[in-house]
Amino acid sequence: MSDRNSLGKPGKQVVIPVPPLKSEMDAPYFALRDSIITRIKETRLRFVMQANTGMIELYWNIGNDILRRQESEGWGAKVIDRLSADLKEEFPEMGGFSPRNLKYMRKFAENWADPAIVQQAVAQLQWRSILMLLSKLKKSDERNWYAQKALENGWSSIVLDHMIDMRLIEREGKAVTNFAGTLPPHDSDMVAQTFKDPYLFDFIGTAHMRREAEVERALVDHMEKFLLELGHGFAFVGRQVHLEVGGDDFYIDLLFYHLKLRCYVVVELKARDFKPGDVSQLNMYQNVVNDVLCHPDDKPTIGLLLVKGKNRIVVEYSLAGYTNPIGVADWQNKLTESLPDDMKSSLPTIEEIEREIEYVESQMATIEAANGD
Repeated sequence: MSDRNSLGKPGKQVVIPVPPLKSEMDAPYFALRDSIITRIKETRLRFVMQANTGMIELYWNIGNDILRRQESEGWGAKVIDRLSADLKEEFPEMGGFSPRNLKYMRKFAENWADPAIVQQAVAQLQWRSILMLLSKLKKSDERNWYAQKALENGWSSIVLDHMIDMRLIEREGKAVTNFAGTLPPHDSDMVAQTFKDPYLFDFIGTAHMRREAEVERALVDHMEKFLLELGHGFAFVGRQVHLEVGGDDFYIDLLFYHLKLRCYVVVELKARDFKPGDVSQLNMYQNVVNDVLCHPDDKPTIGLLLVKGKNRIVVEYSLAGYTNPIGVADWQNKLTESLPDDMKSSLPTIEEIEREIEYVESQMATIEAANGD
């Protein structure tokens, strides 16, 4: 086998090396190749992370220096303008030294006074995400909470912005559940924090949907946003998953698998208030999934019942006695039902809402025509 091609006149040949075909290579070669590729990717990512961390720590130190000097010398804002001009002159190839950004650096150091916290968590975020935390949140405990969540889940600044606007901190872990009595202690807290109450499906528009099928179709049409609202780790398995039990047909509204919890999640949707019988139906679906779909290494299937309203005491009594882990939460498609008054200015316009309703209705009509409904 020749590994090169020769071109040109005799005595003046140009040699072009030709690599062997992939089909000619053996398994050890591919193992070596994949190992090197993985190593390169990991090293590149580490260098990027280190560069970002170094920049954030630099910004904190600059902000801290400005803060301390202003406190000791009584300097005003004009000093920052002068400093900005000098830094730009000294480092013309570098960005980030505008007066506005220097003021944010000062605010950064002021709001995260402990350098240890900055190094351990905040410095691993993008500067844009830190600016969002500083500009949109007033309480330090909320800033720290969202910073930790962004780090744990790998949120981009866009996703972080969405989670702040949707007031995730007020909804996470608020579902009514029986997790404490049905899961091991080390699992129950983590699972509880995975679910929220209420769930906000604002992306399906504000049209009044009377049937569960309408809600399901709208959610599937907007699966990317639906998964974002469910939270990190959910993988969509199917809609209206058919179960045949003792000759009778049943259909799971929505079935997911949670990659971090290592279990199936059965989601049942109701376009009405909670009824105690809903829990029995959901429990039966969980039993079937545990018996038929689960791998021996999977953890028990979790049930999530989404309703339009509930009496918490009635839900707690309804869950008592069940051994499957079940959570019950509201779902809403109107942001005004959950957001405080000072955030309503960010709601979509009437025109945007109308366009969204028209889109959802057109998608439903297309699906119904395809299914012969």
